[in-house]
Amino acid sequence: MLLNWLLIIAGALCVLTEVAMGGFAGFDLVLVGSAVALGGFIGLVVGNPVVGLAVAAALSLLYIAVGRRWVRAHLRHATVESNADALVGQSALVLKRVAEHQPGQVKVRDEVWRAAPARGVAGPFEAGAVVVVEDVDGVTLLVRLPA
Repeated sequence: MLLNWLLIIAGALCVLTEVAMGGFAGFDLVLVGSAVALGGFIGLVVGNPVVGLAVAAALSLLYIAVGRRWVRAHLRHATVESNADALVGQSALVLKRVAEHQPGQVKVRDEVWRAAPARGVAGPFEAGAVVVVEDVDGVTLLVRLPA
């Protein structure tokens, strides 16, 4: 019976470690720890430590072989560009002349931004021209002519 209690304690320690570390292992310790603790609990109910150890081992191996890929696939999330980074590649309308030593203004998605020519791009871009946002430098959009 001692082995069953050791399995339960080891499983609980795995879960607590994962929680304390903020999910550093991608919840692997939570699931393996739960499998080990469940094996220990089943061993207690059945009254056989060998059954508890076998169940803990089987559930842990099953998770590692099959469940881990499924969990990782469902925990992943795509990064969504936001703010100025989402503007790269967008078309912009020049509102105020944009030149190398004279930043101007462009309008992108109904917002007015400070703009300068992109590195290596000859300007100037006059008001009314359509440009493409190539990069972002602080709060300044670096623009070029469309390809």
